[in-house]
Amino acid sequence: MNKHHYVAIMAGGIGSRFWPMSRTAYPKQFLDILHTGKSLLQWTYERYASFIPNENIFIVTSEEYVPIVEKQLKSLPVENIVAEPSRKNTAACIAYISFKLIQKDPEASLIVAPSDHMILDNEAFRVVTVKALDFVSHIKSLVTLGITPTHPNTGYGYIQHDSMTVAEGIYKVKTFTEKPNLELAKTFISSGDFLWNAGIFVWQVKNVIKAFEQHQPEMFELFAGIKDSYNTTEEKAAIDRIYPLCTNISIDVAIMEKADNVYVIPSSFGWSDLGTWNSAYDNLEKDYLGNAVASDNVIVIDATKCMVSAPKEKLLVLQGLDDFIVVDSKDVLLICKKEKEQSIKEYVAEVKRNKGDKYL
Repeated sequence: MNKHHYVAIMAGGIGSRFWPMSRTAYPKQFLDILHTGKSLLQWTYERYASFIPNENIFIVTSEEYVPIVEKQLKSLPVENIVAEPSRKNTAACIAYISFKLIQKDPEASLIVAPSDHMILDNEAFRVVTVKALDFVSHIKSLVTLGITPTHPNTGYGYIQHDSMTVAEGIYKVKTFTEKPNLELAKTFISSGDFLWNAGIFVWQVKNVIKAFEQHQPEMFELFAGIKDSYNTTEEKAAIDRIYPLCTNISIDVAIMEKADNVYVIPSSFGWSDLGTWNSAYDNLEKDYLGNAVASDNVIVIDATKCMVSAPKEKLLVLQGLDDFIVVDSKDVLLICKKEKEQSIKEYVAEVKRNKGDKYL
């Protein structure tokens, strides 16, 4: 393990597409979505703990979730849980942890990763990530891991790269594209130079800070202006003061799409962003009728290709449904056609309009 290697795991989202299992007070990164006995955050932490020193693993999350992180990651030093006072998207989150780390270790190299993705091949993932860490230590660069696509998925962003490598298996990035329609996704796949955007980044901290200075000068000034407070008792008050002033913008739009030193490593390590109930369905074992059941207390009769999640303390009997999402929780039951899963966010908004925040 290298003492200058760090990881920041982003765990502040609310995961509304996994409603009603995922709630504002206890979102999906803290849940055992795939019925494995561990939360998505715990899997992510363990994946990095195999090759990053424990004291160099940081969780960036919302203030309200700090107690959940403490409970789920008991071996993590409590000071490594970095609390955001408000949700300002990924650019502010990354700026915060970067300025905090540069004060502690000017030679720091940082992996930035979501807390709620699934990776099946941990060894292949480690090899690719270490390769990225090695590259950024020699080349002033911002690296992202791109996933070699297996089908024209319209739920992911895409990264286009040059045809020539700059180092073994590493390419210069040409463009970032938001989620495309199906025809465009098919064109991307057939071209052979597009990858899925996994939202996993690797860089030397000093270089991403330079990128903020160049492409997001206002945000840079906010975080640079409180540099003497990081890792002291003054940090929280300073962050509370500047965070409301930060632009709500993703790191992709803020930096990656603008910088000219962005590189990508095409990767295959069994990745899924687990963004929807259908992606959970894809990653769960099925019965002989194609039902994926994430529960120990469900009886299925004459139902096919359903995604079922239910608490173990309640018996659920399912009959006659085909291609449905059925999610039962302590106070909400969702029954929704699988093809309508992208509308779950709209249903949550409808619940909010009609019932207030009680069921969110």
